[in-house]
Amino acid sequence: MSETTKPGDDLAALEAETAAALDAAGDLRAWDAVRIGLLGKSGRLTALLKGLGQVPAEQRRERGAALNRLKTALEARIEARRGALEAAALEARLAAERLDVTLPPRPHPPAGAEAGGIHPISRTIEELVALFGAQGFSVAEGPDIESDWHNFGALNIPEHHPARQDHDTFYLPALPGANARRPVLRTHTSPVQIRTMVAQEPPIRVIVPGRTWRADHDATHSPMFHQVEGLVIDRGITLGHLKGCLIDFLRAFFGIADLPVRFRASYFPFTEPSMEVDIGWDRKSGELGKGTDWLEILGSGMVHPRVLANCGIDPREWQGFAFGMGIERITMLKHGMPDLRPFYESDVRWLRHYAADPLSPPSLAEGV
Repeated sequence: MSETTKPGDDLAALEAETAAALDAAGDLRAWDAVRIGLLGKSGRLTALLKGLGQVPAEQRRERGAALNRLKTALEARIEARRGALEAAALEARLAAERLDVTLPPRPHPPAGAEAGGIHPISRTIEELVALFGAQGFSVAEGPDIESDWHNFGALNIPEHHPARQDHDTFYLPALPGANARRPVLRTHTSPVQIRTMVAQEPPIRVIVPGRTWRADHDATHSPMFHQVEGLVIDRGITLGHLKGCLIDFLRAFFGIADLPVRFRASYFPFTEPSMEVDIGWDRKSGELGKGTDWLEILGSGMVHPRVLANCGIDPREWQGFAFGMGIERITMLKHGMPDLRPFYESDVRWLRHYAADPLSPPSLAEGV
């Protein structure tokens, strides 16, 4: 590209100078300076293009074509250099952050390093297992992907319930050739209660900790979160058994022997009667067990006779109660955590602050 119309206005020289400047640019900041110096509002090539109106008419067409060819070539060179610099920066970052995952774990941290700890969610689950285990509960588990019947139908949840709507629930594609409803990422751990009642003969006493999913995300909600549910099926079960079980648990979990607990009438499709459970707290200070305010903590109730019948259990012979609560919620209340999102952000500083000692498991004798 050696077309010129004025002495000293050498397009070939401009191309060579730009190529040399791009080669010398060692990072994206230097690269951007070259790009702006050439193509910015006051760039050298921009000025030449703006000056086409001053070129004699007989030379303007040839001059414009030469400038456009130069602009196309330099833009391609600029983009190629940007890609090379970005690739080099990525390689440098990968090399600096590389970990050898094939190395065996060290039994003890090296001198000066921070020791590992148990995530608050895992620690709370351990505490739940210890506390309810002392009351005779065992742990039940189930799949994260559930059928519509286990997640909704067997639990007496009607067709018009909002949890069945696409915007509230994560549905998966139906199996090829199947006429059944689409499977779903479980919206609660209650399907495991159904599986347990179908698979086991009463009496039953289980808790079900695990992951659940709902299409909700903000400072106090997450698309994936954890719940624990409890189920007791036996002869002669009453609301008194439910109240005694939950009051003992809440006072032991929060470590407040006289924690006020209130049961308030509510509605759930799978229990009748249903009750919300509140604990006493001070709204201004946030201190549990103090003040005159109440804070909702979990839902509970007597298992609906229709749910028992759906699982092949005669409600005239067997009765039961169930309850459920968010594990993140009770963890935040116990440890004074103001925000749900750090649970899943993998911030090592946050984890070190709230992590539990892996060598000190929950103990009823020492307190959870």
